[in-house]
Amino acid sequence: MTTMVSNLELIRRVPLFSALTASQAASVAEAVVKRRFKRGEPIVEQGEKSNALYIILTGRAHVVNSDDRGREVIFATLCSGDYVGEMSLIDDEPHSATVRADIQTDVLMLGRLEFARCMPENSSMAYALLKGLVQRLRYADRQIESLALMDVYGRVARALMEFASDDGEGNAVIRNKVSRQDLAKMVGASREMVSRVMKDLEERGFVETRPDGVMLVREHLQMMD
Repeated sequence: MTTMVSNLELIRRVPLFSALTASQAASVAEAVVKRRFKRGEPIVEQGEKSNALYIILTGRAHVVNSDDRGREVIFATLCSGDYVGEMSLIDDEPHSATVRADIQTDVLMLGRLEFARCMPENSSMAYALLKGLVQRLRYADRQIESLALMDVYGRVARALMEFASDDGEGNAVIRNKVSRQDLAKMVGASREMVSRVMKDLEERGFVETRPDGVMLVREHLQMMD
């Protein structure tokens, strides 16, 4: 009973749980588990699923993303009251970033099942909106990572792959024309630079514009993403 009361007191201090009903709060208090992470230890890892929500009680953590060469960009710094892992629990996709303890950090862990009990029904409009917001956040994370870690070629390649869709014959195509100006704004570069990059990609066979205006995106363009 002492542990439950202790957990209940702890979650009542977390803004995320402030709107829970008494029964929901009691259920969460019974389900949460305390865990301590040492400095440098990952709480969640990019590309993996942890199936839990982590609420920071004490300490500090960094949200980071890295590329294949080991370069990192820090998205945010988290502290007491902040939480991580909710995006993966909502859309069942791997974590979009790594969260690493910057100093010794104590957290409360809430498993997927108990998390789901505090959420709207899967078939509700509220849940659909939540999933939509998570997808937008994931896209924003990719954009931030791209701007921070990629050169203009990599950013243009990623943007083109985002626009591309399967034509039903196994080809990646872009059917709607994308202006150089819009592409430049998306990747954070000048229109002139984007035009030079696109010309080079076309000359090297990475992309091809067909007579009907549809752009074919070659598979090996993904290697630049």
